[in-house]
Amino acid sequence: MSAVFKPADVQGNILRGYRKPRVRYLILEVADRAAARRWLAACTSGRDGVPQITTEEPWTTMPVTCFNIALTWEGLRALGASQPSLDTFPTEFGEGMGKRAVKLGDVGASAPENWPAPFDEPKRIHLIATIYADEIVQLEAVQQQALAGNSGFNLLGKRDGFNFNDNYVHFGYHDNISQPKFAEIHDVESLSDAQPVAPLGTVLLGYETNFEGLLFKVPEPAPLGLNGSFNAFRVLQQDVAGFEAYLTTAATDLLADPKVDELLPPGAEAKIGEGLSRHAALREVVAASFCGRWRNGVPLALSPDTPHPSPEVDPTDFDFVGDSRCPYGAHIRRSNPRGGQIVQRVANNSRRLVRRGMPYGPAYDPARPDGEERGLLGNFIGANLGAQFEAMSCDWTNLGLQDPRVTGSNDPLIGANDPATSWFDIPLKSGATIRLRGLPRFVQTRGGAYTFLPSLAAIRYLGALTN
Repeated sequence: MSAVFKPADVQGNILRGYRKPRVRYLILEVADRAAARRWLAACTSGRDGVPQITTEEPWTTMPVTCFNIALTWEGLRALGASQPSLDTFPTEFGEGMGKRAVKLGDVGASAPENWPAPFDEPKRIHLIATIYADEIVQLEAVQQQALAGNSGFNLLGKRDGFNFNDNYVHFGYHDNISQPKFAEIHDVESLSDAQPVAPLGTVLLGYETNFEGLLFKVPEPAPLGLNGSFNAFRVLQQDVAGFEAYLTTAATDLLADPKVDELLPPGAEAKIGEGLSRHAALREVVAASFCGRWRNGVPLALSPDTPHPSPEVDPTDFDFVGDSRCPYGAHIRRSNPRGGQIVQRVANNSRRLVRRGMPYGPAYDPARPDGEERGLLGNFIGANLGAQFEAMSCDWTNLGLQDPRVTGSNDPLIGANDPATSWFDIPLKSGATIRLRGLPRFVQTRGGAYTFLPSLAAIRYLGALTN
């Protein structure tokens, strides 16, 4: 199947980020099928007072608010999609995120049985509406507009995110730096990122993928599946206090390691940060090694010895080829090996995802410890949950199958680590390594759902069902 790309038929949060500082997710249950269908039909045009879905269609002025929807498999069924149609959707989507927990590393405290409401009743989660805005009052207004009168939905819960510090997240890293670029969307000549341009089939159903001659299956009927995408929506709690405490412990251990002078030569603390002690500088070296970037976003692949290179570097224009000083087990290298050599060579660019996330909860203040939950509301968007998100989460994040030097270890930041077995190797210039042990789990899953981001034509199709 092939298709002509029509921006007005594609939801806008798939291929571009809105760069709004606030987001709200409304988690909804179909209570009145007929009313919910009318609501869906109305949101494609904004009639009847329903918020209008924001599409990929170009704009000259950014909208004040942006609005999008996603449906679960249970939601499609609740809206009346036929069983033969539902059977054409991928198995992992039909089973839902909870049943895929072990593959995703959602075990122990992260297991679905420990998720709070409304994620403790996944069969009731039918639709997730997303509102992007600059101010809370705008979120409130669009929510009221969306659920006014008989919308046909029950509100099960909501989650708010806020970009509280200019794209820095709770662990202190600069985020939202690099996303796949698409030949049909972006001006390739203007891109500095050395990564290959991604085909539209990376995220949209019905288009060519990185695999020659292979298209991911489009759910049927075509008006329902074409131009749609899948999303793994995740509520990820971050243990900021635990993370900072581990950096302190690791720095103390490094000071006692006989190879520490090769990792951080005496007097090199000033390259890490002005006025830092040797111990404080080593904390930042560990943080950078875990991520693959210094906390200000500068990649280790370009600047392994300082977060303040001169001249400055482009944080997107790098690779992991040759003798890169970025650790093999670093978070960004596990998530996207770029052109670096891996065991599954054909898979280098096959698991690329559009990643969109925003912090939730208050910023962490070490001087004022609190019991507030904080973390990241994450979206991992692609054309195939199993071949992209799940394969990355299982094979690369939690098994390290891409390289025998990290096989058996987990991602140091987001992996399902256990202090009794966890380890992480920091490479040295000589080719030797220093191994850190006892990493706890810093990120716990607190909920989520596998959703389908339907095209505008698909939303109209669902809105017109009569059974």
